[in-house]
Amino acid sequence: MPTHLSNGASGAIRRFAGWVARGSVGHPMLEGIDYWDALRDSPSSMEICFAVFANVLELDDDGEPTNEKHAEHRAACWLYEYCTGNQPPGEPEIEPWECELY
Repeated sequence: MPTHLSNGASGAIRRFAGWVARGSVGHPMLEGIDYWDALRDSPSSMEICFAVFANVLELDDDGEPTNEKHAEHRAACWLYEYCTGNQPPGEPEIEPWECELY
């Protein structure tokens, strides 16, 4: 059993952090929504955003991500709902397990 994240898993987390920092996560879903203002005032919300990404991310037997874009999309859905108070049109509700902090 591996004791460290694979290069692919580490890279997925790094890319997600970059998308969040650049304001491009979930593009174009969050276009026009300044989620940075909301997250800046609530670090625990940033933590939940990353938890959604990490909880949805699936890894294969070698520890490599298999659904990175889907994990980003679900985190963007959470951000959309957090910032607007509404679920993104056509998207399923965020499930409690997606937001769990471990």
